[in-house]
Amino acid sequence: MPVWVVSARESAERDRAAIESGTPSRHLMERAGTAAAREISRRYTDRLRDGAVVFTGPGNNGGDGWVVARALADTGVEVTVVEVAKPTGKAPDAVAEREAAMPLVKLAESVDDNATVVVDAVLGTGFEGEPRGKIGEAIATINELRGRGARVASLDVPSGLDATTGQHSACVIADITLSFGGLKRGTLLARDCCGEIVILDIGLDMSPNAKNPGAGGQSLPMLVDGEWVRTRIPSIRFDAHKGIRKHLAMVGAGKGMPGAVVLAARAALRSGIGMVRLLVAPENVSAVLTAVPSALISEWPSNENQISAEISNWANAAVIGPGLGNSDDTRALVEQIVGNSKIPILLDADALNVFEGDSKSLATLLAGRPALITPHVAEFARLTGIDVKTVLTNRFDVGLDLARQLVATVLLKGSPTVIFTPGGDRYVVPRGTAALGTGGSGDLLDGIAGTMVAQTQDATIAACCAAWVHGRAAEFCQYVRGTTLDDVLYSLPRAWNELEPLPEHPVLSELPAVAR
Repeated sequence: MPVWVVSARESAERDRAAIESGTPSRHLMERAGTAAAREISRRYTDRLRDGAVVFTGPGNNGGDGWVVARALADTGVEVTVVEVAKPTGKAPDAVAEREAAMPLVKLAESVDDNATVVVDAVLGTGFEGEPRGKIGEAIATINELRGRGARVASLDVPSGLDATTGQHSACVIADITLSFGGLKRGTLLARDCCGEIVILDIGLDMSPNAKNPGAGGQSLPMLVDGEWVRTRIPSIRFDAHKGIRKHLAMVGAGKGMPGAVVLAARAALRSGIGMVRLLVAPENVSAVLTAVPSALISEWPSNENQISAEISNWANAAVIGPGLGNSDDTRALVEQIVGNSKIPILLDADALNVFEGDSKSLATLLAGRPALITPHVAEFARLTGIDVKTVLTNRFDVGLDLARQLVATVLLKGSPTVIFTPGGDRYVVPRGTAALGTGGSGDLLDGIAGTMVAQTQDATIAACCAAWVHGRAAEFCQYVRGTTLDDVLYSLPRAWNELEPLPEHPVLSELPAVAR
């Protein structure tokens, strides 16, 4: 079942659509709270023997908390509720849930410092700004309890966190965030605050025709998970040979920069490619051959015949950019190679930088083939003329126009990675750690994605699968400080072949807490 990534407004619109289609709003609240209570019980069984403390606020998020309190109390858990603010007539469902739970729980104005399980239901997706007064004090108290050893479960979003932007002046730091019906953008932008993120089914419409009611038909971004990736990676038969596993050409390694193409080639070889041919600056041939002896090595092509022999007629796909260098000669080389071939192409780094402010020419060059570009935020800004701050602020939306203009898939690297297609679809890959925030990480991604482009001939599938595997390999390294790209490379076989268990309903998907 798909998981959609939503802003606060989009989340409210989906709730509204469910209500208008016949689901009472209180039923949604009960489903959310009951599912959250079940997940809390499953994870914290032993701790709940000492009871649970639920902090409730004045709105529907507080109503979710009252449902959790009642559901936990029904299983024999001693539940204490700290009512930060009473629900009002503006939240009638929360008022009703409070009345239903009151006979089963204990109200308190403060709690024992030895609390072991704390449920944060103070502020929800509609919150913007800065928590003040009793709400700010409650957030501080919850964080103090966590500092003393309590486990904190936040409902939908950690209180104080903007569900759309991830911004916060003060917010709860959760061990687990239980997100209802979809994944909130803000939690992906503030993973350090959210702990594990578990997306729970509460009965919202998951069909493609109802992705984003009331927003002009624009489809919502879809979360890419392990199951989605696993069903799209081509299998390698027992009798497969290097031709069946496909050929990949890589053009890069300008003067003084052989390392980038070496990393890309090693990643491709660890991703199942049959053969790699590296075309590098003449002075780098010896160094690259020594570093990647299993690859074919040539100098940059100097004429159309060499392009045809070593790229167009040999490769199933080409990667251009790692360590290439940014110059007029580089642009001429890129134009010559791409212009003399219609094979699937991946462009990164300086193969994009040479088209700074000239995406129109790039669109003409890429026409008529599966194409993938993989810019980081600064490269995207150079290509489009949009400033970096605007790109970051609009990470989930900013690539749509460029993908349509280029008729190419755009993979915007970062946390999270967002993939845009010419048809207007968006995919979000939130896997990985800060260990990937180092020079050369993008070159690994080029090798992984280039392999998938060659083997699938589909730029979008290649982008999504590669970003997920790249991130998952970093997660397997466990740590950030001390992890190198060699460690990520060595983890790639495990990431490619992992068989994650499917989540059990009502869990739709799970994201691990980020490594530090």
